Amino acid sequence: MKIYLSIFLLILLFSCGDNKDISHLSIFKYNESAGINSLDPAFSKDQASVWAVSQLFNGLVQLDSNLNVKPSIASSWVISSNCLVYEFYLRNDVYFHDHKNFNNSKGRRVTAYDFKHSFSRLIDEDIASPGRWVLANVSSFDALNDSVFIINLKNPFPGFLGLLTMQYCSVVPIEITKSLDFHSNPIGTGPFKFQLWENGEKLIFRKNPNYFEYSNGKALPLLDGVAITFLRDKQAAFLQFVIGNTDFLSGIDASYKDELLTKEGLLNPKYNNKINYQIQNYLNTEYLGFLFSDSISPIKYLKIRQAINYGFDRKKMLRYLRNNIGTPAVNGFIPKGMPSFNSNVIGYNYDPERSKQLINEIKVNYGDDLGQIKLSTTSSYLDLCEYIQNELAKLGLDISIDVNPPSTHRQMVATSKLSFFRGSWIADYPDAENYLSLFYSKNFSPNGPNYTHFVNSSFDSLYDISLSEVNDSIRYKYYNLMDKIIIDNAQIVPLYYDNVLRFTQKNIKGLASNPINMLNLKYVDKMLVNP
Repeated sequence: MKIYLSIFLLILLFSCGDNKDISHLSIFKYNESAGINSLDPAFSKDQASVWAVSQLFNGLVQLDSNLNVKPSIASSWVISSNCLVYEFYLRNDVYFHDHKNFNNSKGRRVTAYDFKHSFSRLIDEDIASPGRWVLANVSSFDALNDSVFIINLKNPFPGFLGLLTMQYCSVVPIEITKSLDFHSNPIGTGPFKFQLWENGEKLIFRKNPNYFEYSNGKALPLLDGVAITFLRDKQAAFLQFVIGNTDFLSGIDASYKDELLTKEGLLNPKYNNKINYQIQNYLNTEYLGFLFSDSISPIKYLKIRQAINYGFDRKKMLRYLRNNIGTPAVNGFIPKGMPSFNSNVIGYNYDPERSKQLINEIKVNYGDDLGQIKLSTTSSYLDLCEYIQNELAKLGLDISIDVNPPSTHRQMVATSKLSFFRGSWIADYPDAENYLSLFYSKNFSPNGPNYTHFVNSSFDSLYDISLSEVNDSIRYKYYNLMDKIIIDNAQIVPLYYDNVLRFTQKNIKGLASNPINMLNLKYVDKMLVNP
């Protein structure tokens, strides 16, 4: 019934009430099982929101599919010699979507004052944006005139341009954001404009005919619209994709992974002529973390932490529990796909004899009864944790598993209430500082992302030096040294570096994959299929 209602709604909206046939319109349809709480870019804190918001808004700069920073509303920029002042020069042909508050039917032209307003919203305590941290290193910002926007940093930071590509930094119109319902009736500059939101049912965007970007001489976007549904049952969403009611499926779920993929991680041959399949490195490291300050659990011993790292086969784990999706994390915390990833940073391969030896050395010095180690996780990762539990039990380590609801688990990790926990870190921007900040002593949670409360003076010194190094190759060497310190201290157990998986219908063209799993629909085209 919901599917028929959705089709009727699409006809109604895209025909403007004239009962016109919409079969000639290319409408990209996908399901968002996680739901969306807000379309205000200041609150785009999760992937579901980021994907939707990125269709409606633009910032000063943007990332291409290879994670290079490219112009967006800023046509160019100049960085001062001391790397503290960024001066952006704006295009003069970018307009906000049409709105009753604008005199021009085309919308109002974007100015530097809109960026000043947008950045001010991010740090406004009354608004309480979760993206406030993006501007933590910014001392001031201002509009010199309509076309020039200046940002001053407190300290040099080579990854700052990457930070500005985040949706938090999108431009919003001064006049409209004062409305109490801006989060559900947004006005942006993006390739699509907001049309309708039936909460929990359907979200619809229409093509922005005044969009400023072109590709190969063609005006963008190529699609006529985007329709998002909100089926929370992932298996039901998969079935909708298989029968062609949606155009796109991201990632893999246990409920259908063996139907869609072989054990080797290839597309099931029965779908070869029906579905396009893309897979590539994802800037996401899945890991187990130890609380550095825990003085009671056996994990306080370095040799026990090392034993856990050596004590299970990551390749076997991925093959049988994840259909070979991902790369065994036998290097550092920085994942494959990150420019500074270095395979010469040697981590922990499977070595049960070495693991058993380390456990026995601790038992000789501190007694046979080490006590139980409690590993906290969520149900989605229970199978991985049970596999590790069983493998380590064979070697003499007693591990219990505590399963928490996702929201409870995230909160307890963020407040460093767990001594041993499953975690994951997805890059917010394509610089390894994003990962290494988790181990900087000044970033102790809950005021920062150092959930393990790791402290190491050598690491801190390298981290401070790296922030002022503008030469990428030199900075990457600092990153690799820091990564090695984390591994040598066995502060975490890297499990695997994840993959981006994308499935599309055969008539979808131009949907590129990328290492941070952005959803960029402005280049996408949908070939209409004759009935």
